Amino acid sequence: MKNATKEITVTPAMTAERVGSGLLPVYATPMAAALMEETACMCTDDLPDGETTVGTRLDIQHLKPSAIGERLTCKAELTEHEGRRYVFDIKIYNAREEVVASATHVRAQVTAERFMQKLADL
Repeated sequence: MKNATKEITVTPAMTAERVGSGLLPVYATPMAAALMEETACMCTDDLPDGETTVGTRLDIQHLKPSAIGERLTCKAELTEHEGRRYVFDIKIYNAREEVVASATHVRAQVTAERFMQKLADL
């Protein structure tokens, strides 16, 4: 199966107090979710022209806090691909190789133009 890795450094803009998901200056769960989705998308970069994927499910556990300046590595592994459905196992690690967050993520392949047209028709 396909894998992808993305590294980031936690900035003040990525903290819970900044994005509104808490009061502390630590890496925010919504930012972890976005990083996980972005890394999973990297595993589907070989789709035909006009095709993309959209997230349909994200079951996340945020297990350890991360401070501003901390380096994090997100690793996504495509564990199942059936038709237009993609399932990923995703983990974010800190520099000590501890799991900061983990998730199972499901994405669906769509035709971008048709997907956006359905939205416009609402």
